[in-house]
Amino acid sequence: MITKQLIERIFSAANILRWNDHIRPFDFFEIDKQAHKMIIAYIIAKFDEEENKKIDWLKLIEGGIFEFFHRTMLTDLKPEVYHEIMSKKKKELNKWVLENLIEDISKIGPEFTKRFEQYLFDDEYAKYEKRILAASHEFSTRWEFGVIYPLNQMLYGIHRTKETVENCVSKYQDFAGVKNLVMNKKYYGFLDLCGQLRFQQRWAQSFRQPKTTVLGHMFIVAIFAYLYSLDMNVCEKRCYNNFFSSLFHDLPEILTKDIISPVKSSVEGLEDIIKEFEKKQVENRILPLLPETWHFEMKYFIENEFTNRVVENNEVKFMDTIEEKYNKNEFNAADGGLVEVCDKLSAYIEASLALRYGIHSDMLNKSKMKLYNRFANLKIANLTFKDVFDYFKEEN
Repeated sequence: MITKQLIERIFSAANILRWNDHIRPFDFFEIDKQAHKMIIAYIIAKFDEEENKKIDWLKLIEGGIFEFFHRTMLTDLKPEVYHEIMSKKKKELNKWVLENLIEDISKIGPEFTKRFEQYLFDDEYAKYEKRILAASHEFSTRWEFGVIYPLNQMLYGIHRTKETVENCVSKYQDFAGVKNLVMNKKYYGFLDLCGQLRFQQRWAQSFRQPKTTVLGHMFIVAIFAYLYSLDMNVCEKRCYNNFFSSLFHDLPEILTKDIISPVKSSVEGLEDIIKEFEKKQVENRILPLLPETWHFEMKYFIENEFTNRVVENNEVKFMDTIEEKYNKNEFNAADGGLVEVCDKLSAYIEASLALRYGIHSDMLNKSKMKLYNRFANLKIANLTFKDVFDYFKEEN
């Protein structure tokens, strides 16, 4: 079970500012950095797979989640301070993080808790995946710095910061994915487009706090979907699909911006027109930025993202419920229904937290009530969601 305290910790990252000692054209938040990092990790790992490197994808996904939880505990330490502390007090600091998170982490399950401890204290555990995540972290930082650098060139020490950022990325040039992102404008273009989802705030017609972005929202949905997938005891490929389907589910909004639900449902057939437009834009503007061998998977992630689907005899099949016989890696199952609930749960919590902060809005109240009535009582396989929705029911 995901506890209320853990959910609030996840959303707290939408308030943790980055680069807050520099001039910024817009606010950078930790949740967006972590989301971008996981997208870059996907790119680097996929290129590695093409070179026949063995990637443990679940360790990569969980490593990203573990590092995110770790970071929320340490808030906004400057990199040189963080690295200095970790070089001298890594074990003690990790022990403190674990002690403060163990109550909530343990509710997810004993095996998940064990893997979290291993990740923190065993340097050999997920060693290769940790290095992919480290490279992704540095590349995401490099992207951020590229945005703020033109506004900060007059600051003392900025050129030293620039040199440090570039050197940190160069340490990972042995990864084919890093080389491709540095040298190939097409692949970097995909990373850059994803990064631009930081600019798009959700609930554009209503003031909120925290001001979650589309990019941060996608990562929150991905965390929820992965943790619920563990509860469902699904196969590894299904966990992988549920996480990355969630992480990319709003990717077309790079091209369309966020079209709010009331608009989509205002005219019969409008939602179908929007979906068709998104599909064409994905085909024409997003997929060309990725290797052709990745196109099927990316479309599988973002088309019909809220529909349960499997691949059988090289054909995508849609279904109301994924039967147990399809819970095998070979069927490439994806729980679109679960992704939808996690998406709406995230929106429900966004509205609830804004109301808690004293923001009075008819739109937020009505949206919250509508989301609760439609999704709180749903059941998917062995999962129920009412308890989690009820955590925030009284926020107003």
